[in-house]
Amino acid sequence: MRRKNYISRYLQELIPVAFELETAQEFQTMGTGPAQFKIKLNREIPKKELLKSTSLALGEAYIRGDIELDRDLYEVLDMFLGQMDHFRLNPTALYGLLHSSLTEKNQQQEVSFHYDIGNDFYRLWLDETMSYSCGYFKNSEDTLFEAQVAKVDHILKKLNLEMGMTLLDIGCGWGFLLMRAARRYGVKGVGITLSEEQYQHFSREIREQNLEDRLEVRRMDYRELEKSDMQFDRVVSVGMIEHVGRGNYERFLKNAVDVLKPGGLFLLHFISAQKEHAGDPFIRKYIFPGGVIPSLREMVNLLPEYELRTLDVESLRRHYTKTLLCWRKNFQRHKETLATERGEEFVRMWELYLASCAAAFHQGIVDLHQILMSKGVNNELPMVRAK
Repeated sequence: MRRKNYISRYLQELIPVAFELETAQEFQTMGTGPAQFKIKLNREIPKKELLKSTSLALGEAYIRGDIELDRDLYEVLDMFLGQMDHFRLNPTALYGLLHSSLTEKNQQQEVSFHYDIGNDFYRLWLDETMSYSCGYFKNSEDTLFEAQVAKVDHILKKLNLEMGMTLLDIGCGWGFLLMRAARRYGVKGVGITLSEEQYQHFSREIREQNLEDRLEVRRMDYRELEKSDMQFDRVVSVGMIEHVGRGNYERFLKNAVDVLKPGGLFLLHFISAQKEHAGDPFIRKYIFPGGVIPSLREMVNLLPEYELRTLDVESLRRHYTKTLLCWRKNFQRHKETLATERGEEFVRMWELYLASCAAAFHQGIVDLHQILMSKGVNNELPMVRAK
């Protein structure tokens, strides 16, 4: 009985609205006013797990089916993720999970864990561009495809590209940004990635679209750039620094700067946090091993040390909420097939990831920033933001 009372109090501290809680022993209404949803606990969640990490304990219980909800998952998460300051976390008990190795070998394995699940899997719920980062919804009725194309165009305009320029994409994904840059601006580009699946896909696209004379993709760690003897007019990195890890940010910036020509532009597009933290235990264990979200202030604070001058900073937070909800909607269309192929727990894990991230962006737990920088002073750029 004591444990049941504990979980009741535990959940009530986290959830700021009235809700119903059903266990094998009892049915209760928590809070005041009409209940917004019902939580059914099919199995007890150990108190020691709840004390170790709220997100990990509740996340694993949801994956196993120990938690059932009578309302849409995103809607429920959106009601209480704003309370994440009240989540329990025992850093000592989770030290190994929250502080993984920053070596090349380990980070290669971490990247493969997430991105090498299979191109067919990502193709099910991403759009035709295979863009796995925040879209840019210029109009409320834009499709996911239109938003992803607009995002890439938004970045390329900020880079102020001209015919014949060279462009490096650090963490190039499946290659859409570089292919669009080559076709629209006539630039020559190199993309680097640690993912074998992304490398194979992008290599095939380059051949099939006859872009061999303009584009190249390499399986390469960013730490190899400083010794590569390559030089570029422009550098871009979209959604990659989250895999670098706190402690390697300076090395990442140094490598980017070493291959950037004087006066060249560097655009960094990344998920950001208001304050520095080690990362979410559930996300690090099941989705992005080693993933750390930098704060905006820690990134901006480092730039002057590497000759980088800040030209433009833009938040796209609400665009990422909408992007994630589009991904989740696409994902839901294939749940039965995925459950057959990969198991019910895999499906529940990925849907929880997509829904919780959408709620986290909506509640401002995380943000999305683009920082445009120049290497040294550049007086040749337009004096207003690109339209």
